[in-house]
Amino acid sequence: MSPRTQKSDFTPLTYTTSDRLVTDFTSRGIVILSPEDLGIPAEVHKRVYNFEKKAKKEKKRVTTGIIPDVLEVLNAPGLVSACDQLAGKNWAIVPFTHNAVFTSGPRDQHWHKDDNGPYNSRKQRHHQAVQLEMLYYPQDVTAEMGPTATIPYSQYWTFNHEENHDNFAGADHLDFAYFFDMQSEHVSGPQSKYDIEDIVNQRTAHDIRMRDAVTNTQWPLVLPFEAGPLRAGSVIIYSHNTFHRGNHRRDDWRTWEDNPRFMWRFWLYRTTDPSPNGSTTVVPMNDLGIDPITRVNLSGAPDDATEVWRYHHHWIKTGQAPPPRPESKSASQKEKEREAKALFEQLHAKYDEAEPVRIGAAYKLASIGDPALATKFLGRALHTDRENVRRAATYGLIAVGPDATDTLIEATRSPIKWIRKAGIYGLGDASHLTKDVLDAVTSCLHNDSSVYVRSVAAGTLGCLGRRAVATGKGTDLIPTCIDALLQSLSREENRPSMDKAQKRSIKFVRPTDDCDVCEGSGVDFGLDRFEPVRSAVRENALWSIVILCSHGTKILGNALEPTIETLKDIIQTDKNVIDVGFAMDALIRLVKLSPDEVPQINRKNLLNILKELPVHSWETFIRGGLSLDTVSKFNKP
Repeated sequence: MSPRTQKSDFTPLTYTTSDRLVTDFTSRGIVILSPEDLGIPAEVHKRVYNFEKKAKKEKKRVTTGIIPDVLEVLNAPGLVSACDQLAGKNWAIVPFTHNAVFTSGPRDQHWHKDDNGPYNSRKQRHHQAVQLEMLYYPQDVTAEMGPTATIPYSQYWTFNHEENHDNFAGADHLDFAYFFDMQSEHVSGPQSKYDIEDIVNQRTAHDIRMRDAVTNTQWPLVLPFEAGPLRAGSVIIYSHNTFHRGNHRRDDWRTWEDNPRFMWRFWLYRTTDPSPNGSTTVVPMNDLGIDPITRVNLSGAPDDATEVWRYHHHWIKTGQAPPPRPESKSASQKEKEREAKALFEQLHAKYDEAEPVRIGAAYKLASIGDPALATKFLGRALHTDRENVRRAATYGLIAVGPDATDTLIEATRSPIKWIRKAGIYGLGDASHLTKDVLDAVTSCLHNDSSVYVRSVAAGTLGCLGRRAVATGKGTDLIPTCIDALLQSLSREENRPSMDKAQKRSIKFVRPTDDCDVCEGSGVDFGLDRFEPVRSAVRENALWSIVILCSHGTKILGNALEPTIETLKDIIQTDKNVIDVGFAMDALIRLVKLSPDEVPQINRKNLLNILKELPVHSWETFIRGGLSLDTVSKFNKP
């Protein structure tokens, strides 16, 4: 098929409508914005594509710095509005991490959830809409050009990473063996062994294995879904927990050089919680009908899935759990106790195919209409020796909300680090910022022997502060949160990245005596200013500081001045480029939100600090509040 024929037959995928944005995201896990939704001229996408083609031919490293029109896309009013609804206002972009161009070609990737920390590092996976990914396509994407392959409805289900070291690095894998068996093979192109008809009709051994990997999970509703065709300027936003993969091209390989498929990817995270005063309308997630994009009949979704969707739809709107399930409201106490016991048994269902059953049981317990009863059973499950049961129980306790706080605090004192980790993480997503909660989290941050637990504690402080601002409960403790994070930064050290230290691919690194969590790949951009070093605790502490600085100077109280001095020192001396990116973002946000209250850093000083940096994460800094005009002064195409 010639490119001209493809163009004439081009029919784009159905795009997400504004009225379904939150419903589709919390159920399907993926939404797709049309070029018109963005609210910027089509010429912007043409310029991005043409400049990108030129840079590729000249073998330049492609960044937003040399193609500033991409920054205009990130500021597009329609895109910002959609992300505001899903991730809260003033959302941030993770710095220096995969926020760059990807091309499709002859190979497939295996199915995976992206590392949920920068460059292959491991963070806790939030079911709540805290971490999102955004894909931007500056050109048309035909069905033959290797559209991004996804697994809708998969974002709430995953696998053990605590004992299964195939998942030790940040990514979670589906059919990881494909990486060894087939990923290096060319499915298409001049080196392919397959007949063109088998390639075009998706009958190769690769296509079959990819489909089987999905259906073999036996999870409800899941099927492979290629996100295309798309028109130039389309944007996909999906939960950071959605399984996906890179896809091979199926068109004439002789056209690839002149007709590349580019994709930009950005990692977003929440800095503000939903308002408790948001819409409290409960959407009947068990009656959504035919999905307009995947064409899956959602009326057949099991209640183990729809109860999870119901919670997250309500949470995105209000930051709170929905009312108890209707059937629980009318149940007697004996009936509730009987159901709770049955759900507790369901929580212990075995094997990976029962993942939705376990998670569903946890959410149904949370919405049984009796928080004390739910917490009793979920708390027992939290202390089991099975990772998949503990994980489900953790999400269930989070869904219970503040009533689960005492149970989660108790977990932080467990002799078992995995239970301490679960307790600390759960407090961040469920609890109000109180002295007891803060003491439990800071105790683990300062004293826990596990790097993993300390890193989760560092991230939890940002989540607690974010919720305190939204609810007005605990804001007086935010300066203490900041102080704890600054103390942590003064103690924690960067280490040589695990891939460099262990001299192996990041996919195969393993825990060591020094560190029990994957801290990620080393990246220094070939600059003497940086070294390939990482620290999960430092990076999570700075992630939290960005969140807290996103609310201006007043909430920092007497911690403002030491915060500014610490951020400046990190920007000027830290050898970890990820640390520097977070610190710069936090500083930009403070100056942007409260320019008259940060006398140590005025606009001129901020520009001088930027000039001293040999590399810039402009997409991060633009979201932090830097102007496009400022960026243009640094980058001349």
